[in-house]
Amino acid sequence: MKKVMTGALIAAAVGFTGVGGATAAQGSQPEPARQDCRTYSSVTECGQPELNQKQQECVTAATQQGMTERRATVECRAFN
Repeated sequence: MKKVMTGALIAAAVGFTGVGGATAAQGSQPEPARQDCRTYSSVTECGQPELNQKQQECVTAATQQGMTERRATVECRAFN
């Protein structure tokens, strides 16, 4: 009997929270667009960084050795 009552209380609490949460979400500000950011070797880059010739060559060499292009872009920009 105790388990049934506990289950009913939990279901009621979830129901109340769900209704209130939906109402609160309608009045809130829309979230800003998320940027495409990544961090490698303690360096964070967002978006598509502009690379110079030397950095692009570094990315090409690193990807040919098996590194992902996203990681190579961040590391070559940071260290070259």
